[in-house]
Amino acid sequence: MHGHHAIDYIEISVSDIGKAKRFYGEAFGWKFTDYSPTYAGIQGADSEMGGLTEVEKVRHGTTLAVIYSEDLEESLGAVQKAGGIIAKKIFSFPGGRRFHFLDPSGNELAVWSETGE
Repeated sequence: MHGHHAIDYIEISVSDIGKAKRFYGEAFGWKFTDYSPTYAGIQGADSEMGGLTEVEKVRHGTTLAVIYSEDLEESLGAVQKAGGIIAKKIFSFPGGRRFHFLDPSGNELAVWSETGE
């Protein structure tokens, strides 16, 4: 079972914790628990699913987090409205469709949905 806009747990390195919280809050409705000025937990429906950690230098291209969506086009619009940059437009793959985006710190993530068949 997949949860809409949910991941299991991942830490995302960001260059500005405030900007990152605003972006992910606007794009996916995520809520946060602040543990320190440089770390915020990402709250899921039943448990914490990850965290944002502020670092001096964000390294790109290491891990791709993939977020599930019940409505891919709606999620694409929300990412764009929140200031995300679309890195790969919606494309099909076996079992679904997805797009990739860059967050304000330059991290690349993906959002996918099932084909609906």
